[in-house]
Amino acid sequence: LAMGTMIQARHLSEADFRGERFKHHPVDLAGNNDLLCLTCPEVVKDIHLRYLAAGADVITTNTFNANALSQADYELAACANELNLAAARIAREAADAVMRTQPRRECFIAGVLGPTGKTASISPDVNDPAARNVDFDTLVAAYRDAAAALIDGGVDLVLIETVFDTLNAKAAI
Repeated sequence: LAMGTMIQARHLSEADFRGERFKHHPVDLAGNNDLLCLTCPEVVKDIHLRYLAAGADVITTNTFNANALSQADYELAACANELNLAAARIAREAADAVMRTQPRRECFIAGVLGPTGKTASISPDVNDPAARNVDFDTLVAAYRDAAAALIDGGVDLVLIETVFDTLNAKAAI
C-alpha cells in the first residue's frame, strides 16, 4: 500500500488535517495528506514504522504534493518548505528508531518530489495549444526548494515520483 492509501485508511476528519494551527484556514484541507506532517505527525510516523516493521529498508517521505505549486491549491504555498522539512524529519526519526533497536539494519529515507498540478508541456486550454499554466523556471524553483528542504531534513536520496509531463520531470531533475 502507498502512503496515501495508508492515510485514507485512517478516515481522518477535516479537523485532523487542520489541527490547531490551521483551525481557521479559509480553505478545506481534508485530503492534503502532506499537511499531516505538521498537524498529525504521529499518524505519519506510525505509517513509516509499520512499513519498517514489515521489512522495508527504504521508506518515502509524505511529500507527494509538498511543493509550492500543489500547496497553492490549499492556499498553503508558503508552507511547502516546512512540509518537506517536517516530513523528512519524521521519516528519519522512524528509521533511526528502528536502527537503534536493530543495530545491524540499515534503513534509508527517499525524499519524494511528486507531480505538481501544473504542466509545462501541455496546454490546459484545448482552444489555445500554446497556452501554459506554468513556466519551466517556476517548476525548477518549486522542485529545488522542496528538494533542499528534504535534504536538510535528512533524506538519503531524492525520488521523482509520478511526473506525467517530461518537461516537468526535467525541471525536477
